[in-house]
Amino acid sequence: MPPTSSSGNTAEPASPGCRCCPLEGGGRSDTKCAKPGGEPVTWRADGVPRSERFDDIYHTETGALAQSRHVFLGGCGLPEAWGGQPQWRILETGFGLGLNFLTTWQAWRADPARPRLLHFVSVEAHPVSAGDLVRAAGAYPELAPLAGELAAQWNGLLPGFHRLAFDEGRVLLTLCVGDVQPMLRAQRFEADSIFLDGFSPQQNPAMWSADTLKAVSRFARQGTRIATWTIARAIRDALAQQGFAVEKRPGLPPKRDCLRGTFAPAWTVRRREPAPERIEAPGRCAVIGAGLAGAAVAASLARRGWQVTVLDAAEWPASGASGLPVGMLAPHVSPDDALLSRLTRAGIRATWIELTRLLEEGRDWRASGVLERRPDGDVRVPAGWSSQGPNESWPAGADQLAAAGLPADVPAIWHARAAWVKPQRLIAAWLRQPGVEFRGGCRVARLEHHEDGWQLFDAAGELLTEADRIVICAGFESGRFAPALPLQPVRGQVAWGPMPDDSALLPTTPVNGDGHLVAHVPGEHGEAPMWLAGATFDRDSTSLDPTEADSNANRERLERLHPDAARALAGGESHTWVGVRCASGDRRPLAGPVDAGLWTCTALGSRGLSFAALCAELLAAQWHAEPLPLPATLAKALGTQRL
Repeated sequence: MPPTSSSGNTAEPASPGCRCCPLEGGGRSDTKCAKPGGEPVTWRADGVPRSERFDDIYHTETGALAQSRHVFLGGCGLPEAWGGQPQWRILETGFGLGLNFLTTWQAWRADPARPRLLHFVSVEAHPVSAGDLVRAAGAYPELAPLAGELAAQWNGLLPGFHRLAFDEGRVLLTLCVGDVQPMLRAQRFEADSIFLDGFSPQQNPAMWSADTLKAVSRFARQGTRIATWTIARAIRDALAQQGFAVEKRPGLPPKRDCLRGTFAPAWTVRRREPAPERIEAPGRCAVIGAGLAGAAVAASLARRGWQVTVLDAAEWPASGASGLPVGMLAPHVSPDDALLSRLTRAGIRATWIELTRLLEEGRDWRASGVLERRPDGDVRVPAGWSSQGPNESWPAGADQLAAAGLPADVPAIWHARAAWVKPQRLIAAWLRQPGVEFRGGCRVARLEHHEDGWQLFDAAGELLTEADRIVICAGFESGRFAPALPLQPVRGQVAWGPMPDDSALLPTTPVNGDGHLVAHVPGEHGEAPMWLAGATFDRDSTSLDPTEADSNANRERLERLHPDAARALAGGESHTWVGVRCASGDRRPLAGPVDAGLWTCTALGSRGLSFAALCAELLAAQWHAEPLPLPATLAKALGTQRL
């Protein structure tokens, strides 16, 4: 029975040399696996994992796989219940060692009638280490490979929501790290199945309190099935009070009974918030704009069965600001973990999944880490963050500064979960997804809304396409179709060129701060490796003409950022690139409705790589009443409704 109750430490992958995890060649009995950031697990001599925090075992001696199949899948009528459904949404209270999730995922894989998308949302206050996840699944050959995939994404588990994706984005795990009741309040969706799991009510009473079960009931729709291993009278009574018809059923020895139920209240349920919109049958969608935002939206909707036509005025995708030769993916960090900091972490996780899934590392992108210089000397991070914690940013050490070619006394923050990316490669990969069609040379001039959908016309009045829905992703030109949005063009100019002969003076990891520098990037089609530096930030300018003033400004910025690199590049071959970004009034992206059937995903500013995948998934989740990829308050911070 997995744990969840109060807040606690979070997890990161097992470190090399651990002797107690089968993943790393160990296997001692009666050992603890306590990696930095992971909840300690004690493994008894008989192989049963135990929690000292709750003085209880994670599963019975008969085995976790059998328990998951009998109590939870069987108790909710799975996999039969999800057969032929477009999606299935499961809520679990207690992730623990992840075996309920892995068992459900394995059942989904094995079922030819499986739904197109499987959502699994789990609350966990004390995530274990990746090594313990792998060890727990190691006894079950059908689960072990899946546990390896889970462990590969098991990183950076700070309090909050973390969206993990598997099987080409068709299996989505939303791990909510924190106390059970706040995490449930932060999520919004109707569950098709509910797994009540956790340590025993005697050891973990908060997990089974009447308030917790009331919060769980808010996720139920008519007919939602619920299952748990405990038959405690207080639990049965509390569930009945919330509208569940429950019954005892034979358990898995050594437990004699388990509990199953169905949400069937005898009264009319009135929610504090209206039921979310839910599109049951995907149709045709037109996306205006083939940059990062448009391509990400197209790919997210296509995964859900939409037929998506992406229209762009240019002949080729990524013709605007998203056509930057190489970009930087790095989080924002603040001492108080401000809104932007939390949003960028969620965005980078979403993008990272897509990079590893679709692109070739070393050619299209590189998980290089990024060194951020702090000219003001402020390298503060939130309290409790360190290089040994679940956080992935911390004050840079001498080794990291030396590797970047900077003095040891330079104030800087090291971002371990950061990278350089070629945006055009990511856009092309998204547009190649099944169900997506790109049409260049199609400048949309007019939209018409009819009873059965939308029509899009060019300037000559020719019909370009018809669609059930439209998503506007046209950067600063989105205002032509949604004039009420507070959009601002922001021109940016960068310098780039081939690596100089003395390339050792340029850092192998990107550096940012007042401007940025990315070097040692593989060239296209066998060309020499390149560097890129910049960028300027000119509000309300849409000019694409390079200026000498901006070139000088970029050179001065580079001299302050990395003097050795500036000297190495002085007088060498250099080119300019200009693009016009789009920003909103509050400098946050806009992802949400504009009118009936008309939505937008725009204003990504200079953080398109950080926000495109996240905003696309948020938009798709809202269309299909799916679990949110981030807490409701953060979702609202990205929505058009805030304006």
